[in-house]
Amino acid sequence: MKTRQEARARKPKRPGGKVLQRLFAFLGRRNPALNDPIVATVAVPRAVRQKTSLTKKAMRAKQVTAASASRTRRPHGPTHAFAAAMIKAAKKLGASKPRRAQRRGKAKVLPAGVLAPWQSIGPTGIPNGQTYGTNRVTVAGRVSSVAVDPGNPKHLLVGGAGGGIWESADTGGTWTPRTDLMPSLAIGAITFDPSAPSRVYAGSGEGNFYSQLGAGVFKSTNGGTTWTVAASAPFVGVGFYDLVVDPKTPAVLYAATTAGFFKSTNSGASWTVKRAVGCWDISVHPNGGAVEILATFADGLFVSTNGGTSFTAVALPSKPAGAWVRLVVDRVAASPDVAYVFGAIGTVAYLWRRSGTTWRKITTPPKLDTSQAWYDWYVAATPNSVNQVFLGAIEGWRGDQSGTTWKWTNIITQGSNSIHPDQHCLAFSPGNPKIIYAGNDGGLFRSGTSGAGWTSLNKGLGITEMEYLASDPTTSKWLMAGLQDNGTIRYTGGPTWDHIADGDGGDCGVNQFNPNIVYHSYYDVSLERSTNKGDTWTDMAPPNLPSLFYPPVEVFGPTVAIGATSLAVTRTGVPPWKTVALGLAAQEFPSAMRAIDASTIIIGTTRGRMLKMVWSGSAWSKTQLTSPAPRYISCIAVDPSNPQRYWITMSQLGGALVYRSDNAGVSWVNCTANLPGIPMNAVVVDPASFKRVWVAADLGVYQTVDLGASWGAFTDGLPNALAADLIFHKQDRVLVCATRNRGAWIRSVP
Repeated sequence: MKTRQEARARKPKRPGGKVLQRLFAFLGRRNPALNDPIVATVAVPRAVRQKTSLTKKAMRAKQVTAASASRTRRPHGPTHAFAAAMIKAAKKLGASKPRRAQRRGKAKVLPAGVLAPWQSIGPTGIPNGQTYGTNRVTVAGRVSSVAVDPGNPKHLLVGGAGGGIWESADTGGTWTPRTDLMPSLAIGAITFDPSAPSRVYAGSGEGNFYSQLGAGVFKSTNGGTTWTVAASAPFVGVGFYDLVVDPKTPAVLYAATTAGFFKSTNSGASWTVKRAVGCWDISVHPNGGAVEILATFADGLFVSTNGGTSFTAVALPSKPAGAWVRLVVDRVAASPDVAYVFGAIGTVAYLWRRSGTTWRKITTPPKLDTSQAWYDWYVAATPNSVNQVFLGAIEGWRGDQSGTTWKWTNIITQGSNSIHPDQHCLAFSPGNPKIIYAGNDGGLFRSGTSGAGWTSLNKGLGITEMEYLASDPTTSKWLMAGLQDNGTIRYTGGPTWDHIADGDGGDCGVNQFNPNIVYHSYYDVSLERSTNKGDTWTDMAPPNLPSLFYPPVEVFGPTVAIGATSLAVTRTGVPPWKTVALGLAAQEFPSAMRAIDASTIIIGTTRGRMLKMVWSGSAWSKTQLTSPAPRYISCIAVDPSNPQRYWITMSQLGGALVYRSDNAGVSWVNCTANLPGIPMNAVVVDPASFKRVWVAADLGVYQTVDLGASWGAFTDGLPNALAADLIFHKQDRVLVCATRNRGAWIRSVP
């Protein structure tokens, strides 16, 4: 098996970090205008920006400067509209579910003979996960926030980036999802009220990535077991970075969001923007915000001494010119005049320490990687020590001061004590600051020795971020899934999924005539082949072609194809590859493919173009079909009972989202009637009943039994997570749905 380092080494490092490319791709396929706020607030060099699906405004956007960063960013426009549509869809789904299920976050128990609801098949903790060290660890998915109950250190709450809030009463030994039916499962911040820990607040919309999924502030009055929406406005389409309860006046809350610094004076029921500049982090004095609030914004560090009513810029000594990619702040709880500010400008990291009223620059760790500072970044001051601080970037560091000298220790990559990279948050256990919790792209980890050693807390934490699915046609007890930053995994019918390939997990496929032969990709044009269902792999070395971050892969027996600016295809299942020109426009890429048979492949593109590729016996010929709409095609299905009938879904908003053709793409019928106006990501047809079709959306799965004339929710038991992929297993008659940050779900279909 390739190591993680070997897997990553097979492709050159992407400028700006591959996560930034994933973000551009994710937003661009839903609404290109959603990219505008990204290029307006992150210093993204022009060479780095993914051009596919960006609006002209985004393409013209200048890099941020310290002066331009102060522009107001209020929730408005496409981001707000997208989030509002998602919230509307969630409310409609909630209204269709039994009241008891909404209250408990579970599907009701149905009588015998009634259609069974969706059931989770995991994974809930994946053994053999990736690190940069010599060991393997149990991983889950991305953890964006973690909070420890100030009155009970065994009580933990974790925010999955897109997987909702999870609760543990036994220090992470077991976990229970608590927000599966809330309007958004994207969580950016969680905080207990230190004066009454039964009160907990969460900010939906993850600032790091899923900010456009913001649905407001959530509140719990029973320690995080059940939740309600405390306030949706003004946070629809806004992402949270931080949320703080004033330690002196618990009814006062402060929020750091993509739209600025907000304050509530009535326990989160209503909010007022106090500084409308993107805000990353907040540190409140132990005696309250009226004494001091330190906050970091896109234009620097600011201080308030009146509870956030007004702010004054803080001049950091020897601060170079340039725009902040990220800037965070924290203070020592026992000595609040000691504080730290940690930021990145371009590719350089900077750290300052305040003692009393004086800020001094500190040399950062020599190998600290800032390439993803916009995405994974924190500073955490040890609550009871003025001589220790933790820094989070791709890796995590502990700084220990002796006199005027700082010693830096990499606590993430340390041989056999390593954990997953890409750090997002760190929390201390109350009463024992040596116990720390680290949240990263691999889940949640606990150390009782200030990071000298770690224990994975990911068993039972079902927040895996799936991108693609493939199945063995002879049994639904075998599945393969590509994961964001956690490789490719395999399901064999039990609760534990096997980690079978490192790196990033992209599209994958199975030779249906010989299911022992399977394929998986990383990102860009890449592919590996296994003849033993993923036990070992051989690199197929496809041609280096421009493509989407995750290009589509299609397998039909020995015919294997990868969609890029040209079609890379082999008819033998192994190299050599043939490259077939597709005649696409500049910055247009295949985004979906479907093989009707070994000699016929249908291709859909990011601009709505439809192509038919046919093998004549000696060469591939191309026919351009009618385009249903000039928008991003996310999936193609061909009716097994009628190869002339095509279905497509579109994930880019701005019109109909599901189309059907009954004449092999000559003309198209809009089949979006009564579907929610949210992105559609996948479509499958029932082989036994051609009028029955299912689509997977950014929220929920929907069914038609009349060829798309009408649709109904098909979601009983399914959490309100983004449904990324959908397959129908013909032999076992089950649907399998892959979700972002809530793993895989299965449902029997009579």
